[in-house]
Amino acid sequence: MKDFLNHTIFKTIARISNEMGVETYVIGGFVRDSFLKRPSSDIDIVVLGSGIEMAMQVAHALDSSIQVKVFKNFGTAMFHFRGEKNWEVEFVGARKESYRLDSRKPIVEDGSLEDDQKRRDFTINALAFSLNKKNFGEMIDPFGGLSDMEQKCIKTPLNPDITYSDDPLRMMRAIRFASQLNFKIETESFLAINRNAHRIQIVSKERVVEELNKIILSSKPSVGFNLLDKSGLLSYVFPQLLALKGTETVNGIGHKDNFYHTLEVLDNLSKHSNDLWLRWAAILHDIAKPTTKRFVDGQGWTFHGHEFKGAKMVPKIFDSLKLPMNEKMRFVQKLVLLHLRPIVLSQEIVTDSAIRRLLFDAGNEIDDLMTLCEADITSKNESKVQKFLNNFKIVREKLIEIEEKDRIRNWQPPISGELIMQVFDIKPSKEVGWIKDAIRNAILDGVIGNGFQEAYDFMLSKGKELGFKPISK
Repeated sequence: MKDFLNHTIFKTIARISNEMGVETYVIGGFVRDSFLKRPSSDIDIVVLGSGIEMAMQVAHALDSSIQVKVFKNFGTAMFHFRGEKNWEVEFVGARKESYRLDSRKPIVEDGSLEDDQKRRDFTINALAFSLNKKNFGEMIDPFGGLSDMEQKCIKTPLNPDITYSDDPLRMMRAIRFASQLNFKIETESFLAINRNAHRIQIVSKERVVEELNKIILSSKPSVGFNLLDKSGLLSYVFPQLLALKGTETVNGIGHKDNFYHTLEVLDNLSKHSNDLWLRWAAILHDIAKPTTKRFVDGQGWTFHGHEFKGAKMVPKIFDSLKLPMNEKMRFVQKLVLLHLRPIVLSQEIVTDSAIRRLLFDAGNEIDDLMTLCEADITSKNESKVQKFLNNFKIVREKLIEIEEKDRIRNWQPPISGELIMQVFDIKPSKEVGWIKDAIRNAILDGVIGNGFQEAYDFMLSKGKELGFKPISK
């Protein structure tokens, strides 16, 4: 580790702290990730003195052009430094904290290194290395964080009930680290999360969803979601997902547990894509099944229309979780709406017309849609899975063939509504829309080619059916 601390940043901090006569330590996630050999570019420095003054002097010594951001209310300062990485270095004066019951914002006082380590969320994040001349590189580990890291254990430095009640976001962080690092949460610590789960309600939705997104982006997200469920947090954080849980049997016929199915789809997709919003589409693709579930005699369980209902639910869920209400939401909504289409095609003879319509409706999202649908195959019957995958391969080949031939993706019909009104000298009306839709459907169904003259002639014939006559040119 001493060799690792030979980086310019650490040597500069060590020199400046010696000149200022104050003690400094690198602490937290950077130390943890160094042991775990995980890439990290965020460095937290604890100063037994003014973190702001230390940041100013270190930044100037590294590069006089560096801009330092100062947060006086918190006694912190940070800057970016470009070296072999784009480092983000934050300085804070050592402090101790106390909390009020109704807020996770601490009352802060100056403190010692020990005080600062006590306020950390987990033992693995309380590890510190000295940057001081007298003991440069020495590890300070008062809570056994190194041993916990070797045992892959998430544990709080102090009483977990106090740690989680003081700052309930730490419960989400515990589960996030367990999911990201494949660690176990210590039994007493996990029981404390159960006891304090209701406290998550005082945390802002923005901070909660930030941790939720990190869980979703872990290599096997189901680990985190299962812990959220078992801890009791999921009912407060994401009740719509919890509503998928459970099975029901009528006349000896049951349906699968759509909660666990969803997690399996999410894990399947995570093997092929790191895209957060595609993973959200996996989470929400069956979100409307609880409200559309019906038992039909002679047929069994149905979830008719759950893709349409689910698409309508997406904006409300995004809004409730404070997720972005922009093109990200619309992307997820689109995939939820279309997620059954390729599956239906894979079960039937694939016609050019059906492929054209899928390309037209999916547009640039066609590849993501196919990835989602392939992840949605969760049968335990290997031959059934292989049959679906082979059929999807045929659908993919057909998509490429039709796209190369007809260029339907993001296509617009060659006849516009404006031209229809001009040719027949009519005002905007439902008849204009009817003619335009008829032209689009005729091209998609292969009745006419995707060219202007054929579409124009077709428009004239449809106008004639409605009693319209083209004006003379």
